[in-house]
Amino acid sequence: MDGSGVKGAVALVTGAGQGIGAAVARALSEGGAAVAVLDRDGPRAEAVAGSLPGPGAAACVADVGDAGAVERAVERAERDLGPVGILVNVAGILRPGAAVELTEDDWAATLAVNATGVFLSSRAVARRMVPRRAGTIVTVGSNAARVPRAHLAAYAAAKAAAAQFTRCLGLELAQYGIRCNVVSPGSTDTAMQRALWPDPGAGLRSAIEGDPGAYRAGIPLRRIADPEDVADAVCFLVSDRARHITLHDLYVDGGASLCG
Repeated sequence: MDGSGVKGAVALVTGAGQGIGAAVARALSEGGAAVAVLDRDGPRAEAVAGSLPGPGAAACVADVGDAGAVERAVERAERDLGPVGILVNVAGILRPGAAVELTEDDWAATLAVNATGVFLSSRAVARRMVPRRAGTIVTVGSNAARVPRAHLAAYAAAKAAAAQFTRCLGLELAQYGIRCNVVSPGSTDTAMQRALWPDPGAGLRSAIEGDPGAYRAGIPLRRIADPEDVADAVCFLVSDRARHITLHDLYVDGGASLCG
């Protein structure tokens, strides 16, 4: 078996234009997979796809909340690279705010990308995996799906929905040999994370130390994650090395959620 366990596979990664999605696409490509880079930002998708070192890459432009666009993107990925055997749902947005001050638009937009996007992408790919009786799906969630976070109600609710959908999907698809898992990061050094920090230095310290006023625990490992930390966990779960793991939710948060 090759070291990565993904050599020769075709992978589709949503939200791969930057951050965790780009790191996942790169890690899979370095492991020998052909990667379809899906993002609603075309130039970013093209840039990431063009930088990948592996055996093949394609940029697919789509809004994951649009069923037709997702279907067309999956069709293109399979036409250009071959049957998709790996799907990684990373696309997500964050609209922070107090729960009582959230607008209907904030709520709907967050659910559309973070939850409905997972449903639409997973459905489109799983329908193709079932006749082939093979495949693996990983959804990148958040530890906020399990631990309440102040000012992240819409984000946490959407991530909880996406995680449970993925595990239910995995239960239904297990009979076809298709595995579905979740990776739940905590604070990770991405543009989305840094947008929460008006003062980057103070924001980083608060993430690591915790904030009693916001009922937030710190990070026992005393660091926030790099996108590559999350990508490594994803690559393991989609690989043949995890062939007997399904319905699992792996927390990659340095112990911040204090879960076993």
